Amino acid sequence: MIPPRLAAEIRRLSNAEGWRPSRIARQLGVHHSTVRRVLARQEGSGGEPQRRASMLDAFLPWLHEQLDKYPRLPASQLHDMARRRGYPGGPDHFRHRLAELGLRPRKTAEAFLELRTLPAEQAQVDWADFGKRQVPGGGRRLFAFVMVLSFSRHLFVRFFYDARLPSFLAGHVEAFTAFGGVPRRLLYDNLKSAVLERVDDAIRFHPRLLELADAYGYEPRPVAPYRGNEKGRVERSIRYLRSAFFPLRSHLELAALNAEARRWCAEVAASRGWPQDRRRTVHQAFAEEQPLLLALPADPFPCHETVIATVRRTPYVAFDSNRYSVPHDRVDRTLSVLADLEAVRIFDRDTEIATHRRSWDKGQLVEDAAHIDALRQAKRRARLHRGQHRLLRAVPVAQPLLVALGKRQAHLATAVDHLLRLLDEHGTDQLASAITEALEAGSPHPATVRLILDRRRSERGAPPPLAIELPDDPRLRDLVVTPHRLADYDPEDES
Repeated sequence: MIPPRLAAEIRRLSNAEGWRPSRIARQLGVHHSTVRRVLARQEGSGGEPQRRASMLDAFLPWLHEQLDKYPRLPASQLHDMARRRGYPGGPDHFRHRLAELGLRPRKTAEAFLELRTLPAEQAQVDWADFGKRQVPGGGRRLFAFVMVLSFSRHLFVRFFYDARLPSFLAGHVEAFTAFGGVPRRLLYDNLKSAVLERVDDAIRFHPRLLELADAYGYEPRPVAPYRGNEKGRVERSIRYLRSAFFPLRSHLELAALNAEARRWCAEVAASRGWPQDRRRTVHQAFAEEQPLLLALPADPFPCHETVIATVRRTPYVAFDSNRYSVPHDRVDRTLSVLADLEAVRIFDRDTEIATHRRSWDKGQLVEDAAHIDALRQAKRRARLHRGQHRLLRAVPVAQPLLVALGKRQAHLATAVDHLLRLLDEHGTDQLASAITEALEAGSPHPATVRLILDRRRSERGAPPPLAIELPDDPRLRDLVVTPHRLADYDPEDES
């Protein structure tokens, strides 16, 4: 029973103030059907609510004509056409009046049959986006791979830092392992990982997905477009995951999050009531379904991805926002990277040259210490070779001294550096003479050479040599100038 005072207020707001029924309902806090019943009872209404004149009334014959000719013409286009003909109202009022006058019939609601499946007959698969997570070096999006068995509603969840094909395949393999078998049919929601192209019923699946389906013996099947009821089980499972699992665990790292997801699926989610018979649990229904699943193959399906990477001057390949080291002798080459969820393997044609643990951070250098040590050793040998080359070009007599040091297992790099400093301080002639004297004395050592040079300088009464500071430029440091006899430049005796 509608109180008389409320009915009077409804009629006043409609007749005196010109409020629409929906606005009256919102402002008075009553249902719109209550407002319409009150207005329908007014005298002279003929059982229908009184309606005040509208600026659209003059356009009604024209609107009927347009909708008879073009029944699917959108309201936005009709409003634009009406404005060109002088209609002064806005688009919201125009759209509201169209609906109120019933000029555009409502789409008939579609009824759906309740879908039931046999045990082990079907599972449904989908991705769920859980937003961005911060990792060292940047951020990555967190996705959940969700598979639910249609009969028992038993659930599998695995979180990934991407939704690419290798993760998609790995989710299947882990789900089948967790279920202890394979359902006969899997439904997909036209995912890019599953369906490359679709024109009506013509479907082109991803070749790798077909390889997975062949290896495990199931039939991949996409749901029909705009038929959400066909995959309602996985969508409800994702809503359940968002509300019952993730809020209290959103702070966990990826490994801990997946460990919690496995425990939650096996304990909490499996203990909920089975929708087809609330007296049973999902776990009990799964116990009935599991023996009927297809058997797992002997070897799990490989879920790696392969990309081509070019190594430039530094010994690293770039993959998935990180760089991984390779042996230094593989620079300026094109290599193959085979990556799965755990490891990154790098091949030069058919030869595996490096293996690294995969990093899910960003902008990181993932290095093998052996690669870096080998590069340092090669650089050290190269420096020694350049130093020896400069020394022997300037002072060839240093060759016997270096041979003698090698026989004594002395450190040649240190000896070469020592002799090069003496070369810079004393010059070519003085160093060659001192080395010869040291060899004749049976003491082939840079320290002996320095003592001889210091003794000769003292005997000449010459001041200590000044070290010449050269720029740290190998073009200057390693420059060798071959001295010539000054007599070659004297003028010949004319007589």
